[in-house]
Amino acid sequence: MAPRESPDVWTAYVSELGVALARARAARGLSQERVAHAAGLSTFTYRKLEKGESNPGTPANPRLRTLVSLAEVLEVPLATLLPPDTRGVAPGR
Repeated sequence: MAPRESPDVWTAYVSELGVALARARAARGLSQERVAHAAGLSTFTYRKLEKGESNPGTPANPRLRTLVSLAEVLEVPLATLLPPDTRGVAPGR
């Protein structure tokens, strides 16, 4: 039987994603509000993504469309926002 995904692995992954979002935003000199609205998100939702959360204590799980929109707004390839190490992230792997 394959081991289940560790919540800590996913939490760390989306935390790294949040850091990448914040860095890309800062590099462009944009506010959280401007990025959020340009990507079609609420400011609250975007702020939570930068924190790696969806609700307090619950790791984020953004949709692919959201990530693509953010990459477009931030003018970076999507791959630069995603953490490179995905080992242990997929359920059941």
